[in-house]
Amino acid sequence: MDQSYTCDVTHRFRRLRENDNLRNMVRENHLSINDLITPIFVVEGQNIKSSTEAMPEVYRYSLDRLHEELDELLQLGLHQVLLFGIPEQKDSVGSGAYDENGIVQKAIRYVKSYSPKFYVITDVCLCQYTDHGHCGILTDSGCVDNDPTLALLSKIAVSHVKSGADMVAPSDMMDGRIGAMRQSLDREGFTYIPIMSYAIKYHSSYYGPFRAIADSSPKQGSRSSYQMDFHNSKDVIDVAKASIDQGADLIMVKPAMMYLDILHELNGSINKPLVVYNVSGEYALLYQGIKSGFVNESIVYETMIGFKRAGAKLIITYFSKLIAEKWL
Repeated sequence: MDQSYTCDVTHRFRRLRENDNLRNMVRENHLSINDLITPIFVVEGQNIKSSTEAMPEVYRYSLDRLHEELDELLQLGLHQVLLFGIPEQKDSVGSGAYDENGIVQKAIRYVKSYSPKFYVITDVCLCQYTDHGHCGILTDSGCVDNDPTLALLSKIAVSHVKSGADMVAPSDMMDGRIGAMRQSLDREGFTYIPIMSYAIKYHSSYYGPFRAIADSSPKQGSRSSYQMDFHNSKDVIDVAKASIDQGADLIMVKPAMMYLDILHELNGSINKPLVVYNVSGEYALLYQGIKSGFVNESIVYETMIGFKRAGAKLIITYFSKLIAEKWL
């Protein structure tokens, strides 16, 4: 090969690497403030702002202190939130989840009245509200009873929207819940409310810290019977398309970091926006790595770009404030 040609190619690569303006102009993937969704945990009681050892700097707020978090988010331009509720009382059917004066319903009204800038997404599930910790009601034998659970999940979604939610995000993984929820919302006149489906949610050890902060661990058994098996990947397209056929507007992959192959495969196969949940275990690992000095905090930004490169349009992450402060 001609030596001058080889040098010219080398120089072209070098020019691209060394020219900051050019490099920024031609980058294929970018992270925007509008890509980020911030989870918020709300709890019954007064004067509560508490965290857990597993998730430092992620707090549970009572409503009288929720403004502290909302103020920070507004200042940083972070307007998209995902609400999780932690009730004071639990029962076998999770009745607090669909109570019009339940903790999430009150939090929705509070956030929407605090600032119209907030776009409120709500988690629709029963696990935080049931005394057994499962995502549906149980049969006498202790198994999750799928079909009767659908009516309760739909009831939760309608109650959230009546309180002012802009989007609902069912995380329960019951079969048929998207269709049941869509029908219930439409009957109530909420045809314009989108559903973010936790369609691809794996049975994962990465959820541990979340279960501690949300007090949502199963008291018996596991959720492996209704969450996806992480050994498998060939069924994800069919599962996502089934959710879309039932009325899902966005499709989520959860967890995120170890499932970029799944995200990439979906990105080439479905025509709905993809969302990833950068879950609590991923947060805890990265946080502890940064605090220990083993890795630089720029690893967070690199991780987010990895999600974008694999096809994510939106990212739910506990790092949203750090990202907004440091890089956006």
